[in-house]
Amino acid sequence: MTKFLISFPSDAMVVPAGEFDAVVEAAHAVIAEAKAAGVYVFGGGIDEDVDPVLVAADGTVTEGTYPGHTVPDGGYTVLELPSREAALGWAAKIAVACRCPQEVRQFQYDPDS
Repeated sequence: MTKFLISFPSDAMVVPAGEFDAVVEAAHAVIAEAKAAGVYVFGGGIDEDVDPVLVAADGTVTEGTYPGHTVPDGGYTVLELPSREAALGWAAKIAVACRCPQEVRQFQYDPDS
């Protein structure tokens, strides 16, 4: 089984006024389905009200993110699945629920994680 990251940036999700509750309900239904299927690992949205920081090896904390990189935002779901094709299927379900395209990335295998 392989872990996949399914995600979208905040600005990709454009929901007409009055429809946000329906999107939340649809997204929660997909997550419930993934949990029932035993493939759900983790999911959530980045709290954009909390600024990111970098922590160096010496413990120094610096406001912001890596120079030249954008701050990650939006929603993330990690699923453990048997194939990339399965990941694309789940991404399609999330895309319908969230009303925006989803990016799919595969985690590298690490036997110690």
